[in-house]
Amino acid sequence: MKSHVDFLGLLFIVWGLLTVVIGLSTLALGVGAVALITSAHRAGGGEVAAGITAAAFTTLALIAMVWGTAHVIVGLPLRRYTPWSRLIALMLGSVDLLLLPYGTALGVYALWALLTEDGKKLFLDH
Repeated sequence: MKSHVDFLGLLFIVWGLLTVVIGLSTLALGVGAVALITSAHRAGGGEVAAGITAAAFTTLALIAMVWGTAHVIVGLPLRRYTPWSRLIALMLGSVDLLLLPYGTALGVYALWALLTEDGKKLFLDH
């Protein structure tokens, strides 16, 4: 079970970094939408649509970056069997179940690895 928890920690880190990269690229789309606001103003319309688009992209980008950072922050101590990281990983993994298809796979794996008796024992010994 030790190798499963180590691999799970690595998956959390990789998933988190990829999510942060997706957040950064979405933020770039938000910046592009802000640029559209100024050009729409000169063209005589479309500021509202560009503003809504910019707000949506920026909000989604911030959520993705926070979500990814949380996975990295939990993945590192998970590999060291820190007791609090198991609980947070269970919470993150439960929400990941909703993020089809890769998040679902990660969530199922996290729940399986961390809820088995052998998985629980790893965190009790440290």
